[in-house]
Amino acid sequence: MTNLAYDSQLDAEASTQEIAAMQSLRPVPRVSIQAFCETEGVAQPIERAGEDRRMAKTHLKVHMGGIATALELYKQAPTPNLIILESRKEPRDMLASLQDLAEYCDPTTKVVVVGHYNDVGLYRELIRSGISEYVVVPISMADVVSVISTIFVDPDSDPIGRSVAFIGAKGGVGSSTIAHNLAWSISTLFKSDVVVADLDLAFGTANINFDQDPAQGIAEAVFSPERIDEVYLDRLLAQCSDHLSLLAAPSTLERVYDFDQEAFAQIIDTAQRSAPLVVLDMPHVWTGWSKATLMKADDVVITATPELANLRNTKNIVDMLKRLRPNDPPPKLIINQTGVPKRPEIKSDDFAEPLGLSPMAIIPFEPQLFGNAANNGRMLGEMEAAHPVVATMNEVAHVLTGRKELKVKKKAALGSLLGKLGRKKK
Repeated sequence: MTNLAYDSQLDAEASTQEIAAMQSLRPVPRVSIQAFCETEGVAQPIERAGEDRRMAKTHLKVHMGGIATALELYKQAPTPNLIILESRKEPRDMLASLQDLAEYCDPTTKVVVVGHYNDVGLYRELIRSGISEYVVVPISMADVVSVISTIFVDPDSDPIGRSVAFIGAKGGVGSSTIAHNLAWSISTLFKSDVVVADLDLAFGTANINFDQDPAQGIAEAVFSPERIDEVYLDRLLAQCSDHLSLLAAPSTLERVYDFDQEAFAQIIDTAQRSAPLVVLDMPHVWTGWSKATLMKADDVVITATPELANLRNTKNIVDMLKRLRPNDPPPKLIINQTGVPKRPEIKSDDFAEPLGLSPMAIIPFEPQLFGNAANNGRMLGEMEAAHPVVATMNEVAHVLTGRKELKVKKKAALGSLLGKLGRKKK
């Protein structure tokens, strides 16, 4: 193996380890952070940390110049909630410089020092003098987010549930049906509370699929953001079963549903404090709020049917999420409605290969099973518990809740199918 190939392998392994380390970290609250670095090796991971979805509420700015630059700035400007300082000075000189800076720091400002000396005595002296944390180089992006999270997230606070966003590659691929059935399976199999939020306010089907007709739902929350708290949200939830609740969409066209980018953020945050899992049933739209919701979700599941337009759209979504969520695992893929009689379709392996994803599930076309369930307002497991499709849903429920791992194939070169898309555009 060449040195270049070996370095690339090490980079890939380091990236995988960083992503794994990030999964248990909670979002950092709205705080201001300024970093003063002396080397690119420290500046770069801090800049990358600022782009992570868990840091979305923070305001982070990176300066070069270390403690000296910070001293000059804070002689004339107030200090932020957190200062990150890199110093290559020896311990004695570092402590003296920090003492000078302390004269200009607000008492509530937290300070993290990134140093180049692995010295236990220095660490103890820094902590004794009021420094929040001392980190020795090299540091990773995960180290930065972890340190910030440790400082600002209360370890004794109630746990936050995970959010899983379901989106279809096209309309009509069955994303909502799969989302609802997986939510039901998880709540039934594991006796764990699940909240389903139907975000398609105009055309949502969750109320029909769960045979509910609540007087209130998600519309009341999104149009009254000042009222949102756990008590108010609980009043809006329709109870579908012992462990499954629904934030139903009004599914009417009496008003236009235009929202700003953060319209659903507070609703989702509040729901995550109420249940271990929040299932987000996303409409097939591309707006500021849908993009922001997908970016912040803990997991994204794409449902697609095996044809060319679905492949193109899925590839676009996968590529976009990779840019929006560089420190998260790729989205999960479900290929639905395979084996439709007389319909030409792309083989599942050929569909998944250019995406670099292994399908989490391949669900056959079963119109009688799905049709009967939809028309009766029941879940698949309630209609035919022994059906193979129900077994597949149960297996996916295990994967989504971390009770079973999904083996993902390594990303392959783009195949001839995407080449066809390029030729069609000409």
